[in-house]
Amino acid sequence: MYRFLAPAVGLRRHSIVLLMLATAGFVTSGVLAGPPTTRVEPVKEVLGGQEVVDSYRWLEDQEAPATRQWIEAQNHYTDSLLSGLPEREGLAKRFTELLKVDHYNLPVPSRDGRRYFFARRLANEDLATLVMRDAATGKDEVLIDPHSWTADHSRSVSMLNISEDGSRLAYEVRQGGKDETEIRIFDVASRRDLPDVLAEARYFSADFSPDGQSLYYVRNMAGGPRLFRHRFGSPVGEDRELFGSGFGPETIMAAGLSEGGRYLLVQIFHGASGDKTELFVQDLSAGTPIQPIATDLDARFLGTFAGETLVILTNWQAPNSRILKVDLAHPGRDHWREIVPERKDAVIEAMTPACGRLFVNYLENVRSKVLTFDLEGKPLGELALETLGSASSVLGRWQSQEAFYSFQSFVVPEQIYRWDAGSGKSTVWARPSVALGSTQIEVEQVWFESKDSTRVPMFLVHAKGLALDASHPTYLTGYGGFNVNMSPFFSALAAIWVERGGVYAVPALRGGGEFGEAWHRAGMLEQKQHTFDDFIAAAEWLVRQRYTRPDRLAVSGGSNGGLLVGAFLTQRPDLARAVICSYPLLDMLRYHRFLVAQYWVPEYGSADNPKDLPVLAAYSPYHHVKPGTAYPAVLLVTGDGDTRVAPLHARKMAALLQSVEVPGRPTLLRYHTQQGHSGGEPVSQRVQDYAESVAFLRWQLGVAGGS
Repeated sequence: MYRFLAPAVGLRRHSIVLLMLATAGFVTSGVLAGPPTTRVEPVKEVLGGQEVVDSYRWLEDQEAPATRQWIEAQNHYTDSLLSGLPEREGLAKRFTELLKVDHYNLPVPSRDGRRYFFARRLANEDLATLVMRDAATGKDEVLIDPHSWTADHSRSVSMLNISEDGSRLAYEVRQGGKDETEIRIFDVASRRDLPDVLAEARYFSADFSPDGQSLYYVRNMAGGPRLFRHRFGSPVGEDRELFGSGFGPETIMAAGLSEGGRYLLVQIFHGASGDKTELFVQDLSAGTPIQPIATDLDARFLGTFAGETLVILTNWQAPNSRILKVDLAHPGRDHWREIVPERKDAVIEAMTPACGRLFVNYLENVRSKVLTFDLEGKPLGELALETLGSASSVLGRWQSQEAFYSFQSFVVPEQIYRWDAGSGKSTVWARPSVALGSTQIEVEQVWFESKDSTRVPMFLVHAKGLALDASHPTYLTGYGGFNVNMSPFFSALAAIWVERGGVYAVPALRGGGEFGEAWHRAGMLEQKQHTFDDFIAAAEWLVRQRYTRPDRLAVSGGSNGGLLVGAFLTQRPDLARAVICSYPLLDMLRYHRFLVAQYWVPEYGSADNPKDLPVLAAYSPYHHVKPGTAYPAVLLVTGDGDTRVAPLHARKMAALLQSVEVPGRPTLLRYHTQQGHSGGEPVSQRVQDYAESVAFLRWQLGVAGGS
């Protein structure tokens, strides 16, 4: 999410800020009647035989003094319009009630089941702490508490892994919302960190050796990801590279060990969606070299171990996915055996070996179902889920008698269940106490036709007995990319939006994986416009069915969803009144040049490729802003803490939209120095973020009331 920066307090400080901004040339008086003036400095280039003009390329230089002054002026302008909105205080109070509750992550048990490790944030805490519990119902002991590390709670922790005997914990320390983290090792017996620290970098995985004396980890290097082994007590700079030479910066790598540590599994993902995945295995006990398992097939292969048996979830020759078993004594493709076949009526989302069986997560019409099988593929039963919603992957050990999973829905906050192998039943392990009038909320799934007549499903959340009179403020959000599924999830924003008379809508757009790989590929590369067409069709359906009307419709999206709403506002500015565009991709002709964007070239293409250039140019939002158009009011959100999607996209788009905006429909930029793609923000900050965004939308939709 994004960070709220409080406005200047008191006349004296306000005057100083205005003086500084005026000296920088951005404002000329104390009355902020319009956005700061942005210098126009055209850069011209020829792409594919066409001249392209970029008037705000100077804003790409994030650390330039002129850019920093411009950012300060933009934040001040945003504060001047949003800090006094009438509903902010009341919204913040309600978000506090929904968000400041006890929250637990899935527990990770030691191999003997005597210790459980998990992240926990209590209702009176701002950040998650890392906790250990002796026995399933024992007392919690806080091991790592980051609250005292920074005054603004901008440093957070998350759990990476535990050693098999539960004697050591690997955890990440994150500054703000950066993708890069520092890895530390906590010794449970002494209750202190080891001196071994892996410096801040982008890490993809970490796993302990069976004896707990070393750590296998994957670090992203300048040339691409590399697998290392660190022996505790030795200098990190002497860690030996084990694997990865030849894999470039467009690839992602993850590595892990089988229970007991005999086998090392390495997985290579070509691009962020892993449309092509390679698998390698090494028998550490035999000391043999790393051997390829799947390297030459254009498909997704996700491997894991059931004991010492390799099982693979794959869409190879199965767009909705199936599960294979591989005998590592005979790993050749001719010996692969299908144990769970593809279904045409459901997609396999995930698969986890635990308690001597496979837990297989299906998505059936965008609703979760979890079935279990033995290693021969024999059905063993189904987890009982309480309602329409989303179940997480199951977490457990192969030889354990218990496993854990979470469940949530639009009206069910995420709760954790413990599954017992003896009884085959689930019991609640942790459930947040959320003051939510769920009995007054209705969830329905509807279907609409997109531009090319493809039927697309959409979840609607609203008050029971809603009158279809076109009056309701409606919040439409989506994603549509990278094989990501938009199944039902709990959102405090959705709950409050509905409480205040609104409709919350989430369509399953093409580009996601809700209906398998065919659905994903129908919204990527040269088919990307289908994603935008689906979102536009969802908005048109909501208007046509009289849930809302264009001046009561808001759209919101982040990251790839930011590209989605950016395309929406440039292609159909008449269809919505307000837009929130968070951490977005918007300049699609240059996106591939910054940060880790090479991961996304398999999904979008690259302007350096003559085949992809016209496709990207046809929808790139930054290149389709037209003077004289009445665009919706826009709140763009980004900041320095985003080390994944370059913040330059939002900076340049804010400047461009402000140059053509019409009165009453402002373009605002909320720019943060800490928050980014990877979360980690304190819950108090999230409260302010949500309150600001909802207050902005309700103001622009003309439905704002008092506090």
